Order: sequence, then C-alpha cells, then structure tokens
Amino acid sequence: MELALPAWFEIGSLVVLTAIIVFDLILAYKRPHIPTVKESSLWIAFYVGLALLFAALMFILGDAEHGGQFIAGWLTEYSLSIDNLFVFLIIMSRFKVPRKYQQEVLMVGIVIALVLRAIFIILGAAIIENFSWVFYIFGAFLLFTAWNQAFTGHEDEEEKESKIIAFLRRRISITEDFDGGKLRTVVDGKKVFTPILVVIIALGTTDLVFALDSIPAIFGITQSPFIVFAANVFALMGLRQLYFLLGDLIDRLVYLKYGIAFILAFIGVKLVFHAMHANELPFINGGEPILWVPEINTWLSLGVIVASMVVATVASLIKLHRSPLAMPLGAPNFHGEEEDDEKPKSH
Repeated sequence: MELALPAWFEIGSLVVLTAIIVFDLILAYKRPHIPTVKESSLWIAFYVGLALLFAALMFILGDAEHGGQFIAGWLTEYSLSIDNLFVFLIIMSRFKVPRKYQQEVLMVGIVIALVLRAIFIILGAAIIENFSWVFYIFGAFLLFTAWNQAFTGHEDEEEKESKIIAFLRRRISITEDFDGGKLRTVVDGKKVFTPILVVIIALGTTDLVFALDSIPAIFGITQSPFIVFAANVFALMGLRQLYFLLGDLIDRLVYLKYGIAFILAFIGVKLVFHAMHANELPFINGGEPILWVPEINTWLSLGVIVASMVVATVASLIKLHRSPLAMPLGAPNFHGEEEDDEKPKSH
C-alpha cells in the first residue's frame, strides 16, 4: 500500500532534514569542542521531539498505519544506532582520538552511514519491487545476525578493522601522532596522513556492516522507501551528542545487545511470515501463498520493539546499580586521553 502523503510534504521533509544535517556538520567543524551533558541532552531532546513531530504530521497527513510504521522503524534504527556507538567507542579509544576532535570524526562517520544507507535503501526498494521472495533471504539474514549479535558481540568487526588497519599502514605513510583535526600533515618536509584517515576508514567499515543489518530490518516494518529513509535519518540525528552523553555507559548496558538481538530475530520471523504469505516460489507450497501463516501487524511490532529495549535497558541499569564498579573485561576507557594529550601536535 502506497503512503498517502502529499508530494510537498515528502520533498519538503527531505530538504529540511538535509539542511539540519549540513548545519550540524558545519557546527561540528567550526566549533570543535567536548559537548557538555546539558548541551548534549538539549540537542538529543530537540532531535527526538523533531522525530515525534514528524510522526504526528504523518498521522495527520497520512494515516495511523504509516505513522506507526515510521515510529517502529525509527525506534528500530535508533536501537541499532546505539549499538553502533559501542564500536565507535572502541575505535576512538583504540586510536586515542583527542576528545576535542572526536565530534568532527563522528560527523564524518555519520555522513558515511547516511550515504551507505541511502544506497542500500534504493537497491532494497528495487529488489523488493521485482522479487517478493527476497523477504525469505532478508528474514534468514536477520535471524543469523540476531544470533551473532547475542553470542559473538563485536569481535568479528574488531578483527576485520585490525586487518584493514594493518593493510593501510603497510601501503600508506601514516604518522603516529595527530595534528589537530587534520587529515594530512607535514613531517620532515614530506606530506603524510594522520591517524584520522585510519579512524575514518574504520568508521566507514563499521557503517557498512551496520547498514547491511539495519536496512533489511526496517524493510521488515515498512516497504515505503520514504519512511525507510526518514527513519534512518532521524535515527542518525543526535548520534554524535548521544555518544558524548552516554560515554562509557554504553559499554555498561550489558543486556542491550540481547534486546537488539531479540528485535532483529522478531523482525526476521516477521519477514519470513510475510514471504510465506505472499509466496511465489514454485518449490514451496506449489507456488501458492501460505494463507494460514499470520501477518504480524505494525502495532504488535512497535510493542515488541519498545518492550525489548525497555527490558534490556532496565535490566542493565539494575545490574549496574548492584555492581557499579563492574566493567566488562577489556572495556575501553571512553575518555581516552588526559587533557594534556588532547593538544594537537604540530610538525
């Protein structure tokens, strides 16, 4: 079912969202600093309020079904984006990126994420339009991803990043020290790259992995490319501020990955059910739809998503309250460096 929204609303929304992202990007580069808790909280409240306002407009200009789809999709992408922050945290800590310049690097990572997700959304929409059986593949992939999320964590991503970093250092001249937020600097009269390049590539690799997970997940909630893209943009808005607000608390939300894994598994099952209900494959039920399979509606999906994140977060906070000093083995220190180390080194 096509979304009954005025063309001016869709076009206007994309223009406004793009303008906000560009403004945030310029702000991050013009004023490199460590956001305070108050500043981060206000920005996050602004972005969340903007998303809720957008949902309200969809209810008014469209209908409740698609308004619900946006909220469910936004919450799903937001939860996956928070999980993405954990890997960002590891990358920043591993390379000891000065805190003053972390928001610049984060904005580059967010822009890369937006571009990659836009590409996957276009491809996903085209594939779904022509091949309904792709929902079987999406569903199986999400179930596999849910298993990895729950039982392997981020070890695979870290191993891949280490190999990419080793490959880069063998082939590109990269200095060991940062020079402010510069991508390139001069050492002994020779232009070389700073570790910023490696950090950006590591973030881009992470974004690629998460885009592969998140796009099938949201297509399991809605097939409207407009809703899919809008939900992704709103989920990435405020991610930079959320990174500084939560800090190493992200690492202490020990049950968060299980909540996200449950959401992915639930949507995976929903996709398989949808594929069976609209079945066209000749070797399954003779190519006929399997009508006895239930279709999971948007409101049940929304309830499961909200409940999963609430339970995972509350359980993590209870565990943190009972053992506040406990940190997972090998967890990175969010703050990375002391203040003296943040001063850019010139050459």
